[in-house]
Amino acid sequence: MFVVQDEVVRAIVAILAAHVNRAEIERALLKPPSAWQAYEYYLRGVEAYLLHWNRRTNRSLHDAQRLLEQSLAIDPDYARAYAMLSLTHIHGYLEPFDGDHQSSAAIDRALDLAETAVRLDARLPMAHAQLGWILLWKRQHDAAIAEFERAFALNPNFIDGRFAYVLIMAGEPARAIEILEANIRLDPFQPLIFSAGCMGLANYMLRRYGEAVGLLRECVSRQPNVQAPHLWLASAHAQLGQLEEAKAEAAEVLRINPGFTIEQWKRLAVHRDLKYAERLMDGLRKAGLPES
Repeated sequence: MFVVQDEVVRAIVAILAAHVNRAEIERALLKPPSAWQAYEYYLRGVEAYLLHWNRRTNRSLHDAQRLLEQSLAIDPDYARAYAMLSLTHIHGYLEPFDGDHQSSAAIDRALDLAETAVRLDARLPMAHAQLGWILLWKRQHDAAIAEFERAFALNPNFIDGRFAYVLIMAGEPARAIEILEANIRLDPFQPLIFSAGCMGLANYMLRRYGEAVGLLRECVSRQPNVQAPHLWLASAHAQLGQLEEAKAEAAEVLRINPGFTIEQWKRLAVHRDLKYAERLMDGLRKAGLPES
């Protein structure tokens, strides 16, 4: 019986694959050449953004933005390119690369681009997720969660680790851990900033400082030039009374961002419940990071 079942499954898969491939080819042939040019620039923009995560310079971020803008110049109705361009602008808002850092113009631009992506393609999960990501930084926690949940309703296999961070900021670190664990089961190759970084932060917020240290150490060892995990690790070490290690991580924060202050970081600590923000700030002070 099982042998027959396997043969039937293989036959169905082969037939479906043939029909899907034929349909995709026919649909592709109907697209004008300009659509393929827009897609090429989109892919190059995505690649440039991923490279920026390692290079982390003003130029590398602007390279990604330039390529995505070229994609939209060719196809002004390309929802994916709008969503991706929105991501680059919110990244500039969050990270100290240039004048966009914590600039109201930068976050407003990111919001406008994300809303445009949703308007152009309301069934595109990444558009809803990107809009949810911007709404978090606008401190609209419930609206942010709703947009991510719309994305997952559109495609139950869609994964976006940023949802876990949204939940942490909304005061739901335990649910964030559940989401991250489910994501890892669906895709074991999750970006380290989520599988270890956000997982560590969620544990920190639950006062599981030892678990947080182990996860965050893994994150900073493989992504040494990303500021946030060093911050979270410095705070976790400090809460455990490991002040020498905490100060070493604080020094890494200042290496990446010499102008860092706790006062400045507060503006990006978009916790709904301020007790969670204060829990992190307390660790940063113990680690010796400057207040202002």
